[in-house]
Amino acid sequence: MGCASSSQFGPRAVGHGDPAVLASDTSFTVNEVEALYELYRRMSCSIIKDGLIHKAEFQLAMFRNSKKANFFADRVFDLFDLKRNGVIDFEEFVRSLSVFHPRAPASEKTAFAFKLYDLRGTGYIEKEELREMVLALLDESDLCLSDSVVEAIVDNTFNQADSNGDGKIDPKEWEEFVKKNPAALRNMSLPYLQDITLAFPSFIMRSEAND
Repeated sequence: MGCASSSQFGPRAVGHGDPAVLASDTSFTVNEVEALYELYRRMSCSIIKDGLIHKAEFQLAMFRNSKKANFFADRVFDLFDLKRNGVIDFEEFVRSLSVFHPRAPASEKTAFAFKLYDLRGTGYIEKEELREMVLALLDESDLCLSDSVVEAIVDNTFNQADSNGDGKIDPKEWEEFVKKNPAALRNMSLPYLQDITLAFPSFIMRSEAND
């Protein structure tokens, strides 16, 4: 596939999906999908120049470091890798990133966050999974809390969410917890996605008349 220059219109290249289809299936407009391709192109050529986003490139874009092991980046990458083939193509990138658009429905953000915490893919969030994610998020924010404070945060959160007291959080319990604690989704919206066309204005084609 290779890395196309910005003068080429990437989204209509083979394997990249049609911008109008991607826009209709996501929270992005056609212009936003077209602008996203420039971001994708830069990410996919940052280390391995094959036009696909590898985990190291994803981590570099998110955390400015492609070498340090990063639990949170690994988890998000795995959820973006819809085909489970170890790389992210443009269509996967757009469809997965859509959940972080400010216009994306809260239900989509809630479901994605649940999958993020359901580390073992069992359909439930267990306390150890919650603890692992809390520690990862604290590590990313460079917050250093004592073990007792971390345990208090985990215990309090888990006890609030596990309303039936069965030792695990199911999707319905998570949904109710998020409704009562909207701050749990504060990292699920990236405001700059609304301004992506301003970030890459030269890449937008005039294919969108009624958006």
